[in-house]
Amino acid sequence: MSDLIPSVAVPPGTRGPWTVERFVVEKEPLQVKFGARAVRPGTYTRLSHAERGVVMSDTPAEKRDHACFVHEARGHVLINGLGLGMCLGAVLAKPEVTKVTVVEADADVIALVGPAYAGDPRVEIVHCDAHAYQPPKGVRYGAVWHDIWDEICSDNLPEMTRLHRKYGRRADWQGSWARPLCELQRDRGI
Repeated sequence: MSDLIPSVAVPPGTRGPWTVERFVVEKEPLQVKFGARAVRPGTYTRLSHAERGVVMSDTPAEKRDHACFVHEARGHVLINGLGLGMCLGAVLAKPEVTKVTVVEADADVIALVGPAYAGDPRVEIVHCDAHAYQPPKGVRYGAVWHDIWDEICSDNLPEMTRLHRKYGRRADWQGSWARPLCELQRDRGI
């Protein structure tokens, strides 16, 4: 299912504390770890913050994490968190997606990544915190995706719950990045 998501087309660059860069994994998958997950050899793109480190990449594991959202996306889609624009690029490839509103809190991320998607008239990028954003009255979303966290952590679950409640009556479908893994961590006391 991660085949739904193409590699990121954002050019390398730096803006403020953020850097988009390509990186190459050359070793066998079981010998190389990216976070806690093995990465197949290949060329990938990552978004790094000067203090927080790597916050996302377009590795196969990350693509799998977002595949359910891309599969469900249709109509007017809302994405909380721009990151590398991996989800944005993937849903724009779907003809059944008519508009995509992306809510991103960091102006430097918007300036660094946003121009790669600015040519598509269906894209609207809003500079705002996901919790503070107020959708226009009467707008309904075919799918909503929340991806505003740097790490998979059960501490993210209260924010996920608040966002799901906020959009529960406005979305046909919604999800949060790595929510099942966060719930598993919580249930196991990790």
